Amino acid sequence: MPLQNRVDPFGAIHAVAERGLLTGNRGIIHDPETKTLLKKRWALQAWIICVCQFRNVRREPMGRNRQNNGDLGAKAGWTELFFLDEVTALAAGHRPCFFCRRERATDFVGRFGRAFGVDEPRAPMVDKRLHKERLASGGRPPLVTVPELGGLPDGAMIADGDSAYALRSGKAFKWSFAGYASPTGFDRFTGRSLRLLTPATTVAVLRQGYAPAWHPTADT
Repeated sequence: MPLQNRVDPFGAIHAVAERGLLTGNRGIIHDPETKTLLKKRWALQAWIICVCQFRNVRREPMGRNRQNNGDLGAKAGWTELFFLDEVTALAAGHRPCFFCRRERATDFVGRFGRAFGVDEPRAPMVDKRLHKERLASGGRPPLVTVPELGGLPDGAMIADGDSAYALRSGKAFKWSFAGYASPTGFDRFTGRSLRLLTPATTVAVLRQGYAPAWHPTADT
């Protein structure tokens, strides 16, 4: 049975079979004995995006994953979450990890600095802003109109009701845990009430040229 550790663009965590391209975490939010989530959905403001393979380290998803000289009473390590791709993770309010994705994280934070006029940007500055904006931590995604869609950067995601769409090259790609559907024009949203899922801070970083990793289905 799949573990409840797959994240959708709204930031909610589900139990589905598809794992996706990337992992990440929000701190320790699971019980390693039952491999189930706690009531809380984050333990830190730093919500990060990681690679699934790094330095041959092997982890047991939602296990204890902490060496402590045999002390079984120790807390669990961070809770592994999984994302279809980076576009999905960014929409959910995560940002690149400085440990396993240092080059990408440095690029992201650097573009954050340029977007907001910060001479020496730091990751905690990004995390603080994102925590106020991301839907899953209490933010309120702004409404967006169809004419405004063309002005959003590639990699931004919108919501039409319970459905999420990623924007790319003037088209909208409907999201699912298995990948993206064939692209459609923006006119399909005429008369619909749309929300901008990707946090405003991340949209500003995307406008500065940050290029998130897409699932291969977006290319087919």
